[in-house]
Amino acid sequence: MNAVNYDRVMQEMLAAAEGKTLLLHSCCAPCSSYCLEEVAKRVKTTVFYYNPNLDSAEEYARRKGEQLRFLRETGLADLLDCDYSPEQFAEAARGYEGEKEGGARCTRCFELRLARTAQEAKARGYDFFATTLTLSPLKDAKRINAIGFRLQEREGIAYLPSDFKKRGGYLRSVELSKEHGLYRQNYCGCIYSKNASR
Repeated sequence: MNAVNYDRVMQEMLAAAEGKTLLLHSCCAPCSSYCLEEVAKRVKTTVFYYNPNLDSAEEYARRKGEQLRFLRETGLADLLDCDYSPEQFAEAARGYEGEKEGGARCTRCFELRLARTAQEAKARGYDFFATTLTLSPLKDAKRINAIGFRLQEREGIAYLPSDFKKRGGYLRSVELSKEHGLYRQNYCGCIYSKNASR
């Protein structure tokens, strides 16, 4: 059985979605850079900044500040911000603290952030929801998209699948980060990924 080409599926959906609206979950400005370059030319996009997994309020503020600056400099999207709520991630991670990076704890984190994105997208009348998480070479697009499709069924809002790392997407995000002088962190965001990066 052939693997699904999520990038191709996204391109086909975007081609048929001119003028529609997208709520795009973003983990940080560097990851959102290429993703926005891809989607914002086709659909009206709002960046949804919901990251309760970040290890401190300072890191949250720094990444949010960079996200806002990138959006101001490019005009690619508006921002819908959530307050920093680390207790939500702590609850999702409870019992999974000892998992290796990339394991079940990460799946729960993806589910937490994508579920909130889907709920907000539906409540606010967006046509689709999506995430920048598939840009990272360290993240499994198949797993993330499976979560997105489950939420599409559960929440009743269309999910835009992706594999943003395809077609040089990750490398383009590195270029855009350099062009805009963006802060690029060396860990995903939670205390566990920070410890694993040391």
